[in-house]
Amino acid sequence: RGLSPTLQELEVTLMDARMCNNSRFWDGDLAPTMICFQGRHRGSAPAKGDSGSPLVCGKRPAVAGVMSFSGPNATDPFKPPVATSTVKYKKWIRKTLQ
Repeated sequence: RGLSPTLQELEVTLMDARMCNNSRFWDGDLAPTMICFQGRHRGSAPAKGDSGSPLVCGKRPAVAGVMSFSGPNATDPFKPPVATSTVKYKKWIRKTLQ
């Protein structure tokens, strides 16, 4: 399939970092700057080409992360998608934007 000309959105739930990094999931491969999440609806997940997309959270929506990677099968519950936390890089982002 080609790229959609329409902006897409996916509702997700953040996962506990320790659980996501245990032997059943990413087995220690995740850094403290990474955020695991899963689609709210079964079988929903970011697709190939979604890297770089924003992960937006909060009552006052703000970018919390940037989509980084997922397992080979996007809907594999044991290889949930991973975003890089923008909060952990806030100082660097501000400095770079100046």
